[in-house]
This record gives sequence, C-alpha cells and structure tokens, in this order.
Amino acid sequence: MAVAATPVPDISAFPGLPSFLTLPKRRLPAGRPRAWYEAHNRRLKAMRLAIALLHSGAYRPRQATNRRIRAVAEQIGVRPPSDATCRMVRVLIRDAEG
Repeated sequence: MAVAATPVPDISAFPGLPSFLTLPKRRLPAGRPRAWYEAHNRRLKAMRLAIALLHSGAYRPRQATNRRIRAVAEQIGVRPPSDATCRMVRVLIRDAEG
C-alpha cells in the first residue's frame, strides 16, 4: 500500500524555527501493525510541537496548555492535536527541563 505524503507547509514565515522541521518525509517501513504507525506519527507530531513551543517561549509544561499547543499547531501548519498528543508534548517539555 502506498503511503500518501502530506505536503510540508512553508514555515519560512516563522523565523526561529529549526530548519530540520522542513526535511522531506520518508516512507515508513511496511508490515508493521497499524497501532505502531499511529504511535510513531503521534510521537513525531508531539516532537515538532514541543520544538515549536520551546522556540515560542514555553519552557515549562504548565505554560503549554492545550489551547497554546493547538495555536502553535495552527501556526506551523499541523492539524490540531488530540488531548493525548498534547499530554505527550508536555511530557517532552518536562524531559527537556532536566
């Protein structure tokens, strides 16, 4: 089954974001269970959002509310994250503190 790659949004209008957010997407390995792909994509999305939040000045998990995470997602051209992804973003920011 072919994987449709989502076009990478032009985020050059957002100075300060790292250039690796614009790397071309690669195909995922075939033959894994669907849950693996969903978890993998959730982790990638959470990492992108955590990086964007850190660059926007949210250095502590309590500063990363669901509303702020979703606003950053809209700014960088990512679909609004679920509550589970928002929790994962806060965990990543907490781990970055220590």
